[in-house]
Amino acid sequence: MASEYEIKRQIIDIGKRIYSNGYVAANDGNISVKLNDNEIIATPTGVSKGFMTTDMLVKVDTEGNVISGRMRPSSELKMHLAVYRQRPDVNAVVHAHPPTATAFAVVGIPLKKPIIPEVVISLGWIPIAKYGTPSTDEIPQAISQHLENHDAILLQNHGAITVGVNLENAYFKMETLELYAKISLAARQLGEARVLPSEDVQRLLELRKQMNVPGRHPGCMDCGACSVQDNCAAAAKDENLVDIITRVTQQVLLEEAAKTKG
Repeated sequence: MASEYEIKRQIIDIGKRIYSNGYVAANDGNISVKLNDNEIIATPTGVSKGFMTTDMLVKVDTEGNVISGRMRPSSELKMHLAVYRQRPDVNAVVHAHPPTATAFAVVGIPLKKPIIPEVVISLGWIPIAKYGTPSTDEIPQAISQHLENHDAILLQNHGAITVGVNLENAYFKMETLELYAKISLAARQLGEARVLPSEDVQRLLELRKQMNVPGRHPGCMDCGACSVQDNCAAAAKDENLVDIITRVTQQVLLEEAAKTKG
């Protein structure tokens, strides 16, 4: 178990990484880590994540009340607290504006296609939470419907949020999300991306189980290649065929009955 000081050093390090990678600009973004069931370390408001020092970090309780620290916590703290309330397995949250992933969020295109094995295993597909005004309860409410099955969520016209069992885990998911977005964009520019066949997706999901990868995962739900979805589509076709046969049969019987009466 890392000490409070070690966790603060990790936050400073991750802050520098998201800044140097261009995932945030100026004072954008925020990071938090859950120390225990009652205490959370959060980044301060109005400070560049690339130039923070440990004395700037703020300790708050689960209601957002400041326990210690000379600065005010991030204005997006409500979003972090909502995550911890809904997901007891989460111990760290990273919010940033990775450019390519954010562009998908701005256009309104979720990242669904299973095109990279590592992404299928680690994240599955990434949904878009509807737009909410920053620092209000709108964003926590918007992400709540996605948190049960996703560790990475795009925020409409805003950015992205990733969660993890620890800070490094949450940050790496942000890296994976942005790489996925970059490759998806490049594939769109070169031509239509070739998605992995449903049987390969299923094998990757089985591999995920064997590896005991932490975090929530949507599987191949709604990705377009899932065998479950294929089966549903086939079942729907079968149901349509049965309906057609039933209607035709009924019509024939009615016509035969009419002829008999005549």
